Amino acid sequence: MKIILLQDDKKMGKKGDVIEVSEGYARNFILPRKIGVEATAKNLNDLKLKKASEAKRAQEQLEAAKALAEALSDKQIEVRIKAGENGKAFGSVSSKEIAAACKEQYGIEIDKKKIQLAESLKTFGSHEVGVKLHPSVTAKLTVRVMEA
Repeated sequence: MKIILLQDDKKMGKKGDVIEVSEGYARNFILPRKIGVEATAKNLNDLKLKKASEAKRAQEQLEAAKALAEALSDKQIEVRIKAGENGKAFGSVSSKEIAAACKEQYGIEIDKKKIQLAESLKTFGSHEVGVKLHPSVTAKLTVRVMEA
């Protein structure tokens, strides 16, 4: 009997896979636990439409991430921090502050978890910061740390 998996399973496969199992296993285990459904013509067509829709959505997300990366590439964000004695930075700039400054200055909302900082910015001047917008798209953002 052919079954379409509705969820990932270590032994059987990934969600959306069409697998061949014995009739008893399908009737007594897979179908009652809603791990999968029988691979009828209607269900196979629904699966095909769902995969096409997911592919289209993934492509739209990729294009949106590329457009946002292009918009961020020429932007320069200014963040002000206090200066201690001898002109040294008092404190540091975190990804949360960079995200807030980006929203305030340009109206572009970036999740702070997507900003890739090896460590907090502790010196004045310009710094290149990576922003991972999509698994295959990383934008470079210039952050200018200035004295308050």
